[in-house]
Amino acid sequence: MEILIKPWTEAEIAAFLVRQEVFIWEQKVPAELELDEFDPSATHALAHLNGRCIGTGRLVDLGGRQAQIGRMAVLTQFRNQGIGRKILEKLIDLAKSQGAESIVLHSQVAAIPFYQKLGFKPEGPIYDEAGMPHRNMMLILPN
Repeated sequence: MEILIKPWTEAEIAAFLVRQEVFIWEQKVPAELELDEFDPSATHALAHLNGRCIGTGRLVDLGGRQAQIGRMAVLTQFRNQGIGRKILEKLIDLAKSQGAESIVLHSQVAAIPFYQKLGFKPEGPIYDEAGMPHRNMMLILPN
């Protein structure tokens, strides 16, 4: 398995296929919410296995030395194999290399323990996003 870092122009088709399966079909997120204004400017991580994209995530530069990780998704049959962790680690390393001092994300409540394992801390109240409970999380990057 390899994780490739690509701009949206090169990642769009593969990333959308994974996100469509996970978010739109499996989690019933409305299709019109899945692609947004951040995709074109984000840097995308694509996990490939035997030539097939099986997972994705993105990093958005929010300015002010802050980045946001989002749209983390791994196809059902490839979960619990460390793929999501590798995608997340790659995006954290990318944020560090771009000079970010902190990373924020909107975690589905069920995924909070996954992000906590890599040092993200929950912040603020639980809220609804795309019909599912979410909570903000933050990671302060070492200098």
